[in-house]
Amino acid sequence: MDQNIRIIAADVHAAEAQGANVLQLANDADPLEISVDGVDRIELNFPKFTDGRAYSQAMLLRRRLGFRGDIRATGDVLIDQLVQMQRTGFSSAVLRADKDVAEAKRQFERFPAYYQGDAVTAHPHFNRAA
Repeated sequence: MDQNIRIIAADVHAAEAQGANVLQLANDADPLEISVDGVDRIELNFPKFTDGRAYSQAMLLRRRLGFRGDIRATGDVLIDQLVQMQRTGFSSAVLRADKDVAEAKRQFERFPAYYQGDAVTAHPHFNRAA
């Protein structure tokens, strides 16, 4: 499996310009009630490691709204969350400041393939193999 999620160090994210085409979506917001017209990046926040609402928001944005722009994870983003983030539709993630980007990239080598479909690959493995 190719690593499609862009892993960003916290200091690099802070230095990037926040353009008008960036939407920061609150955790309690319903993605189906917003307009994504003209939006290039949607930032979904993980206020703490145990709050997974942003996974559902990302999946809705990719699958139901067909959003093709950057969906970025921010907040309390840890290395062991990255694979699931990619599978639910995130295209970039800002690691918590105390985490190492090189170590995070190795996480994707540990999980080379999946049987189930997800936001990135809709069909399950048995359906793709035919």
